[in-house]
Amino acid sequence: MKIKFIGAAREVTGSKHLITTDSGKKILLDCGMFQGKGLETDSMNRELGFDPSKIDHLILTHAHIDHSGLIPYMYKLGFRGSIICSNATRDLCAIMLADSAFIQEHDTKTFNKRRTKKGLAPVTPLYSQDDAKECMSLFIGVPYDMKFRIDDNIKVKFTNTGHMLGSGVANITIRENGNAKRIAYTGDIGRPVNRILAPPVPFPQTDYLITESTYGDRLHNDTKESEDALLKVVVETCVNKGGKLIIPSFSVGRTQEIVFSLNKFFNDGRLPKVDIYVDSPLAVNATTVFRLHRECFNQEFLEVLENDKDPFGFNSLYYITRVEDSKRLNDHKAPCVIISASGMAEAGRIKHHLANNISDPKNTILFVGYCAPATLGARILNGEKEVSIHGMVHEVKADIRKIESFSGHGDYEEMIHFLNCQDKGIIEKLFLVHGEYETQKRYSESLTREGFKNIAIPAKGEEYEL
Repeated sequence: MKIKFIGAAREVTGSKHLITTDSGKKILLDCGMFQGKGLETDSMNRELGFDPSKIDHLILTHAHIDHSGLIPYMYKLGFRGSIICSNATRDLCAIMLADSAFIQEHDTKTFNKRRTKKGLAPVTPLYSQDDAKECMSLFIGVPYDMKFRIDDNIKVKFTNTGHMLGSGVANITIRENGNAKRIAYTGDIGRPVNRILAPPVPFPQTDYLITESTYGDRLHNDTKESEDALLKVVVETCVNKGGKLIIPSFSVGRTQEIVFSLNKFFNDGRLPKVDIYVDSPLAVNATTVFRLHRECFNQEFLEVLENDKDPFGFNSLYYITRVEDSKRLNDHKAPCVIISASGMAEAGRIKHHLANNISDPKNTILFVGYCAPATLGARILNGEKEVSIHGMVHEVKADIRKIESFSGHGDYEEMIHFLNCQDKGIIEKLFLVHGEYETQKRYSESLTREGFKNIAIPAKGEEYEL
């Protein structure tokens, strides 16, 4: 059998890895969008690199759009195979893919108005909300740790990675020509200590390991330190400067963690008297999905639930869903905290909040996760003095901060600790994906020192025999 690395190969987004068995069966591991590539992004997403109608099965590690976001596009182009994932991943995809379609339809409409004025032909979104809704009929939700039989020769079992609600290592066994080969694809790896989610668990021994490397050359601060830093930024911005704190944050996972931390500050009497706004319809829906999946929570969070019926809500917290209410925040003069998607500031309502607040030195823009190179978030973090938002140039005068420890990705020591559940001598090949190339090379050196061998860093389109 062969595996071809189509996306997230020497880069961080667009995860797609295609297995073709000797009998011709095609199994796709994830189907994520490329993000943050500027004008290249659209063409990269439209050119899948395979015929979707020929894919038999799609095995999905988790619901983040850079891993799942092109599934409706596959459906639109004829994919009718099965999509196997965890139960929570299925539930999250139902809202996240629809949200992705809505954003595309909205942004395309706005973009086409400008194109029409220039005499250019209109463009179409990758897929519609109908495509996002209809593709959900192909999803099969599987509980953690249950071996699911796809057919007589292919089985998969998901084991928790603690990266986001429902994320899991896809442990795949493929039998052909009388031999069974084991493939483990980690997707993204979470941290051993999470405010909400259960920690990653050891996964079964594999022959071939495909694993992420996002933070392959970085170490995170302690979780307690990051919470203290968050509270400090709230006080400095909203109390001392009388400004607004704008937090670009992914609607699923990161936003719930931040809200949970703020909820703890509120319960302890440490949160200043400022209004907190979560301006994201997706975050509201995702929080509802979180409440449905207690199997994904850690013991500490389950104990919190015994005494706090709603750890995602308190008196000064407001969830914003309507567009008109979001727009009203532009005229809100009092100090406040606005949490809005997306985390890389590439799309969604956060761009409007940045446009309205980034030029005021009283305000703070706080990033709480990874921003891929070339994204608006990365450009702001890199110290650019002017940035273009919705075609208009804005001076960057607000204070720019980053707290990396809220990231859902493990650092290189945490990832290595997670992978050490494997007998290194049995692994025939280890493939590094989902990371910037220079980071991957340094991570490969760390893995080699740890005793891992036969490490490859596939280039986009590169194929290997398994």
